[in-house]
Amino acid sequence: MEQAGSRRAEGSTEMRAAAPRTQAARVPHQLRPGDEARERAAAAGATRGEHTHSESPIPHPRVREDMAAGCPVEDGRPVVQRASVRGQILDALRAALVRGELAPGEVYSGPALAERFGVSATPVREAMQQLALEGAVEVVPNRGFRVVVRGTRELTELAEIRALIEVPVMLRLARAVPAERWAELRPLAEATVRAASSGCRATYAESDRAFHRAVLALAGNEQLLRIADDLHRRAQWPLVEAPSFRGRAELLADAAEHTALLDALAARDLAVVQSLVREHFTGSC
Repeated sequence: MEQAGSRRAEGSTEMRAAAPRTQAARVPHQLRPGDEARERAAAAGATRGEHTHSESPIPHPRVREDMAAGCPVEDGRPVVQRASVRGQILDALRAALVRGELAPGEVYSGPALAERFGVSATPVREAMQQLALEGAVEVVPNRGFRVVVRGTRELTELAEIRALIEVPVMLRLARAVPAERWAELRPLAEATVRAASSGCRATYAESDRAFHRAVLALAGNEQLLRIADDLHRRAQWPLVEAPSFRGRAELLADAAEHTALLDALAARDLAVVQSLVREHFTGSC
């Protein structure tokens, strides 16, 4: 009898020990903040030794401004809209980086970010690991992830590299691509103007990259697209010492250069193409 009771006690202990792991792996069907998600996030953080009690608060987007700018929010929190939790969180974190909601130099833990988005900590950590591979954050053992601090020198170097890669490609395309093909890209250029008009920096960043990808895609080089898009994304992250972000007027000026570039490419004006591309990269920094 004592042995049977001992086995039952051991079995109960094993079940209780396994329960937190099962809960931590389960993702709620509706991605809204709640007590269950917070309990899972806290349990996961305790298991991995991440401390959240002294962490800087994560600002939520201001609802009125972001709704007016076309940035989807609900109750001050980003609205989850895609089927893939990890992909959606990755997109949301990238947007938060561009808007400056994740401040350079600050450390953010998986559980705290999970609570913000109302999901378990697992997809958040996976998304942050991807951002670490992209160079946006760095892993801080037992604490979470620190947003990388960048200065003007890094942005200048990025602009130089982008020019070295893309200017020769643009000049080659200007010689070979007929004018009607450039006309097909005008809707994308107009989309960047609309995005700039919204004032939402994250929305403009996506539209800006979409336009540049479409132009470079005419070269038919997939590796070029991957490298150029990675450099472009890095150039959109904010500076730690920047007194303010680019405003609506600056975004509109940047977007207007897309239309001017298409005009120069269609006219095969190589000198203007080279000048516009170099100035565009410098201005976007």
